[in-house]
Amino acid sequence: MRRIPMRQMKDNESGTIAAIKVNGELGRRIRDMGLVPGTPVKIQGRAPLYDPVAVRVMGFTLTLRNNEADYIEINVE
Repeated sequence: MRRIPMRQMKDNESGTIAAIKVNGELGRRIRDMGLVPGTPVKIQGRAPLYDPVAVRVMGFTLTLRNNEADYIEINVE
């Protein structure tokens, strides 16, 4: 198992959130969206210029900017 930032994941790749590497307002907002350690996620796709990224988490689709996805570390098989 390898640990990478969410931004480096490929389309249709799945993994589990390992850590959120930001505090303060942005960290709270990321956690409030349901992105907490232990949560399974899957990359659904990206915009034509690769920003934002669409993530499938807990039965819904969420979009994140790449600069936000950089703070989320994922365990990928």
